[in-house]
Amino acid sequence: MTTIPTITLNNAIEMPQLGFGVFQVPDAETTAAVAEALKAGYRSIDTAAIYGNERGVGQAIADSGIDRGELFITSKVWNADQGFEETLAAYDASLEKLGLDYLDLYLIHWPAPANGRFIDTWKALEKLYADGRVRAIGVSNFEPDQMEQLLAEATVVPVVNQVELHPALQNRAVQAFGAEHGIATEAWSPLAQGAALQDPSVLAIAEAHGRTPAQVILRWHLQQGRIVIPKSVTPSRIAENLDVFGFELSADELSAIDALEKDGRTGPHPATFNG
Repeated sequence: MTTIPTITLNNAIEMPQLGFGVFQVPDAETTAAVAEALKAGYRSIDTAAIYGNERGVGQAIADSGIDRGELFITSKVWNADQGFEETLAAYDASLEKLGLDYLDLYLIHWPAPANGRFIDTWKALEKLYADGRVRAIGVSNFEPDQMEQLLAEATVVPVVNQVELHPALQNRAVQAFGAEHGIATEAWSPLAQGAALQDPSVLAIAEAHGRTPAQVILRWHLQQGRIVIPKSVTPSRIAENLDVFGFELSADELSAIDALEKDGRTGPHPATFNG
């Protein structure tokens, strides 16, 4: 079975660098997809309350027979559940749906600044962490100015900031802020939902290595130290996305992919709720 490298988070917890995401996977399909991922060798699963598929994830975990200690499970509190007491209740609801006693990582899904509650929400995550109910806490889709606001009030530094990140949107300011503060960058939509796979540069690199474009892009993420959570419901692609540890991209190849960012955007994508 593939040995997946880990990233040591700022609280010394080890997180698999490559995990399996279930964004946009209907609950009815989630159990089969996660079961396939676990069978292939993934041990990190990323879900969220708003995805509506925590029960499906939990069923796959229960059916797998894999020891809970071997798994790394992430979920997220949704915007409508932000606030101190609301977040504590949302965490309990996620645990119930997942059928778990604890999460390895719990994230604020979006800063939702119009709500004005992400500091109170973070305080709830800090309580869950202090009480030993979650192993690590972090954020998702936070821009550097929002991170500054959070850190000014926080007693626990987030372990990760999970943001949309792929060759066409590299969130360089988020990555730089994270590197400065010991916050790992985790990429959702790491393959741009397939949009980057037809780029001529990526195709040429893939051909040179005898790999697929998806494998090349995931390798680009991994070699630059990011955590990635690709999603697929297709067994062959689930396996393909895991088979990215037998080759190395050169510095020139990494630079060629770095150069694919189209418009210089540095913040989270403003579309819908996304990942």
